[in-house]
Amino acid sequence: MTKETRNHSEFIPVFKRSFLKPQFWGKWAAVGIAGALAYVPAALRDPLLGALGKWVGQLAKGARRRSQINLHYCFPEISLSAREAIIDEMFATAPQAMVLMAELALRNPQRVQQKVMWHGKDIIEQLQHSGENVIFLVPHGWAVDIPAMLLASEGQKMAAMFHNQKDPLMDYIWNRLRRRFGGRMHARNDGIKPFIASVRQGYWGYYLPDQDHGAEHSEFVDFFATYKATLPAIGRLMKVCRARVVPLFPVYNSTRHQLEIFVRPPMDDLTTADDATIARRMNEEVEFFVGPNPEQYTWILELLKTRKSGEENPYRRKDLFPYK
Repeated sequence: MTKETRNHSEFIPVFKRSFLKPQFWGKWAAVGIAGALAYVPAALRDPLLGALGKWVGQLAKGARRRSQINLHYCFPEISLSAREAIIDEMFATAPQAMVLMAELALRNPQRVQQKVMWHGKDIIEQLQHSGENVIFLVPHGWAVDIPAMLLASEGQKMAAMFHNQKDPLMDYIWNRLRRRFGGRMHARNDGIKPFIASVRQGYWGYYLPDQDHGAEHSEFVDFFATYKATLPAIGRLMKVCRARVVPLFPVYNSTRHQLEIFVRPPMDDLTTADDATIARRMNEEVEFFVGPNPEQYTWILELLKTRKSGEENPYRRKDLFPYK
């Protein structure tokens, strides 16, 4: 079988013979290097990965420009040089977090657990003890997959939604890593029903609230110093899944070579809120986590592409950060 398995319950990535073609050899080499670095102590690899990430960040003009535009809108009070420093640190954090994920997937998870500091783990333990359904609200940070993998390695059933990547090989590898400890993966293009079914079956859901899904079903609500088209779907998911919504965010500290995972109390105030309030509360949680740790966030995404009527898409503005 060479095609991904899709059924009513989950998405299962399957290896394709075409992945062995020469066009993928360079990517296999990069994957091999990342795998080898997973066996190098973090104190040695993090400076190397940080320098490599910053160098790549200077070459990746498109991703850097999207980050510059996002920070220009979200943090206009910060100087240009300070925003550039955030972007450099973001590109440094990305490979450090990715290799930590590789280490978790390839080695004994207890090795990584020793490098993890939970803030609010008691909230998770209380929910486990009470047997409640849970959906984690997780801003899109570079280490976003690691908390779910850690919980799955401890025996907690986890389910997450994801977008298939354009590159088929990287999509295969990334989802194999995510499923290392048995978590369920649900592709967004398969619809929301499989994810709902998993949560109702006792799997704890993993929901990323910050992607732009267009204006039709979104609410325009504040997001840092600007606004964002925000899909208030978590309110409906909360009700149909009969689940508590728990904000969570991972922060990789490259100085201490440690992953800190912050957990906030359940968002029970969403139960009777309208869509606009739900959307704003979602963004408030993103702001709470990302504000002190902006380098951890994936600013390379087109977070602000959907604008109100009459306002230009920021990423198409030729006056903002033109290519040099």
